[in-house]
Amino acid sequence: MTSLPQPLMTHLLSVLIFLPLAGAFLLIFLPKENKRLLRNTAFVLTLADFLLSLPVAILFDGSTAAMQFVEKVPWIPQYGISYHVGVDGISLWLLMLTTFLMPITILSTYTSVEKHVKEFMIFMLLLEVGMVGVFLAVDLFLFYIFWELVLIPMYFLIGVWGSDRRIYSAIKFFLFTFAGSVLMLVAIIALYFHHYAVTGVYSTDLLAMAELVIPVKLQFWMFAAFALAFAFKVPMFPFHTWLPDAHVDAPTAGSVILAAVLLKMGTYGFLRFAIPLFPVAAVDLTPLLATLAVIGILYGAFVAMVQKDIKKLVAYSSVAHLGFVMLGLFAFNVQGIEGGILQMVNHGISTGALFLLVGILYERRHTRLISEYGGLSRVVPLYAACFMVITLSSIGLPGLNGFVGEFLILVGAFRPMRALTVVAASGVIFAAVYLLWMYQRVMFGTITNEKNRHLPDMNAREVAYMLPLIVFVFWIGVYPQTFLRKMDASVTALVARIEAKRQAALADSPPGETLVARYFDVGKGGADGTAGH
Repeated sequence: MTSLPQPLMTHLLSVLIFLPLAGAFLLIFLPKENKRLLRNTAFVLTLADFLLSLPVAILFDGSTAAMQFVEKVPWIPQYGISYHVGVDGISLWLLMLTTFLMPITILSTYTSVEKHVKEFMIFMLLLEVGMVGVFLAVDLFLFYIFWELVLIPMYFLIGVWGSDRRIYSAIKFFLFTFAGSVLMLVAIIALYFHHYAVTGVYSTDLLAMAELVIPVKLQFWMFAAFALAFAFKVPMFPFHTWLPDAHVDAPTAGSVILAAVLLKMGTYGFLRFAIPLFPVAAVDLTPLLATLAVIGILYGAFVAMVQKDIKKLVAYSSVAHLGFVMLGLFAFNVQGIEGGILQMVNHGISTGALFLLVGILYERRHTRLISEYGGLSRVVPLYAACFMVITLSSIGLPGLNGFVGEFLILVGAFRPMRALTVVAASGVIFAAVYLLWMYQRVMFGTITNEKNRHLPDMNAREVAYMLPLIVFVFWIGVYPQTFLRKMDASVTALVARIEAKRQAALADSPPGETLVARYFDVGKGGADGTAGH
């Protein structure tokens, strides 16, 4: 890995971002009639992107919190905008999750996507450009471009290759997530002018913004705008209503990427932007956000229990699992945040694998209704074994990946939010209820439907893309230190920086000040001017 040419190593992150874009451009010139060539080309391109991302993980120095593999070039210098990318312990594993899952997802479409194959593969590659860019961007303007870019290919993937209500679901997905994004854009512009007011320099550089001590009153509105955009993307309760529709109507590949990566853009946004830039508002609003996270855990579990469609059940499980991630992030300690980051990766692996397994079954029977199945373990034992492993990992069985993340989150959240953590812990039990009950109805019992009696078991291609996921389920579950040690320094520095910036911002606030007075000047006889920057 270290023998890569020096120019490639110098611009490695840019290669990871723009190789899929070059690939999408290449596909335009390939004949649309040759579906095999189109599929193989897309697979090779995404596999190459994954292989090129391995040196980032291998050579990453876990002893420092600084950005690594940094590339910074003036882009629109008169406005302080740069092409600035880098990776640290917070974004490393989300980058790796994205590049790891893309070739797996492409491989899963070889028999499920038959119409407009060229366009499908182009949109998948463009989707990878946006997702990788989001996790690597260190400039707010660049981040926003990648953030919005992701919406377009996912909109078409749902709207063109989705199922019955695909147009409705695609439009709903786009409008919900775009509405939050517009508010974030307004906040970025306000932050941009505030930086100029304080320093006399226009900049959209995140590292420059991180040096500012932003006035308390400004923090509230900035945090609210960023948080709303990220809450729609996570999605947190009650902003989640677009998610089940999008999942159910998206093609299998779209559901995998949506659950495994796109939702993590929201939780990553909280951790990278909203919390470190506006720590006073983040801490003050933690009771509200943590309560919504716990409601999401319970709501997602209860609604999943009554689903008749396997895919919809898995979709609602995402609402519950992402509630755990949010709880960990707002614990504001190393255990909670590391657990949250690891659980983002775990959810991507486990829920992505569940959607792949549901897709395999749908290809054979063209139905996802639980009532249509029963006794499948006798007919497709290899499929049943894979489904069992992934189901147990999603539940959080000790020894598998889900347990480590949930344990760290609950440990981190227990001291600052004891009551909420106790309630959240019950979500683990409810997850076991809806997932094991679903598995029992689909896999065990007698075969009552003759259409299931001669179903083919997993073929070599399906085993090839499921096996790597199962390997990581056990690897993270048995030896999570491989992943935790790379994020230790970054998370420790982040926690310290959040508290230091919070104390600095509160230095001029009177002791015992109420939250209403802090943000709205109630009883102070007018604003002190700090909110006007």
